[in-house]
Amino acid sequence: MHQAPAPPKAVRRQHDREIVSLAVPAFGALVAEPLFLLADSAIVGHLGTPQLAGLAIASALLSTAVSVFVFLAYATTAAVARRVGAGDLPSAIRQGIDGIWLALLLGAGVVALTLPTAPWLVDVFGASDTATPYAITYLRISILGIPAMLVVLAATGVLRGLQDTRTPLYVAIAGFAANGVLNVGLVYGAGLGIAGSAWGTVIAQFGMAAAYLVVVVRGARRHGASLRPDAAGIRASAQAGVPLLVRTLSLRAVLMIATAVAARLGDADVAAHQIILSLWSLMAFALDAIAIAGQAIIGRYLGAEDPQGARQVCRRMVQWGVVSGIVLGLLLILGRPLFIPLFTSDPAVQDTLLPALLVVALSQPVSGVVFVLDGVLMGAGDGPYLAWAMLLTLAVFAPVALLVPALGGGLTALWGAMTLMMTVRLATLWLRARSGRWIVTGATR
Repeated sequence: MHQAPAPPKAVRRQHDREIVSLAVPAFGALVAEPLFLLADSAIVGHLGTPQLAGLAIASALLSTAVSVFVFLAYATTAAVARRVGAGDLPSAIRQGIDGIWLALLLGAGVVALTLPTAPWLVDVFGASDTATPYAITYLRISILGIPAMLVVLAATGVLRGLQDTRTPLYVAIAGFAANGVLNVGLVYGAGLGIAGSAWGTVIAQFGMAAAYLVVVVRGARRHGASLRPDAAGIRASAQAGVPLLVRTLSLRAVLMIATAVAARLGDADVAAHQIILSLWSLMAFALDAIAIAGQAIIGRYLGAEDPQGARQVCRRMVQWGVVSGIVLGLLLILGRPLFIPLFTSDPAVQDTLLPALLVVALSQPVSGVVFVLDGVLMGAGDGPYLAWAMLLTLAVFAPVALLVPALGGGLTALWGAMTLMMTVRLATLWLRARSGRWIVTGATR
């Protein structure tokens, strides 16, 4: 990044407008997705505690499955954006269609594996005897919606690559509204109980997938792109996604280790950890929205064979990441008297929470740069480096985090280890960004 001179003020303003136009709708779509689970929880919660417990276990399994395949959105965004930058819209859409076919194949595989193993999976998560039947029911029905959910991920990547984050926002809002109406109608109106909640979510997911497919098919017909599955294209999409899958699994391992360590610290610590993790995830949505804008814009610049433009917009987005991190950190510190009582009234949890929360707040500028550079390198198609960097980060974090209970540092030390994790990520991403090795121009990497 040091090679890029500061761009003129007019260029910076142009970059700012483009980042905002892509990031703000992307943030709305990202926030809308967790609202599905929130709506389901609110509706099912009135059926009884065993039903809600069953929903929690099944939802954890479903969320894990979907998060593993998030590379369908990331890899597709980068590949499509490159071709958009190269001025080859038919090829861009064709690339996106390959990603959608891959999503369908993966979704079918997940359904085939999960339906017969649902009781075993629920048992692994430690469901009680009363919650188990509800968890199995919800999981077996909801898993039928996985193909649609993965199509939504891939199609979202297509539209982001086409520099369109508004359509995913509109689809997410419509899907959330439909999910709420269907859940109420099927759970209470039709008397289907927790099964009605699952069916309502599945129907809403297929409706969202259908809306995306209509948009993509129209684009394909307009530009003469084939809709047929292409084995070579699907294989290329899968190969591009493997490094991002490794990266995602490594990050999931970090979060699982952190939660496991918190559980060993005591009830107050794990309760406070859950609150901080929820807040950290919410702030991650805001930072990830900037990263999504980075994926789309960087891919387009590189596809247009404009390395100087890519460097300049990378530099500007890093500035956005720093400022966003500072703002989020300040909001976390200043807003703590307002939101902490919403989560807990237990003095022990609050006392445990406060110093760890301060560590999280101070680390937000680091997180801001990490998210931005992660998006930049994804947009450049630099997946293999991201995979190795995240494996290195996991190797550094795991022993430090696992030592926390023995050293007696408590939750504050655990989130200090999380800050170390983000700092290692920052170092690896910053070195790569400065090297310029991610700058590979052309319609394909």
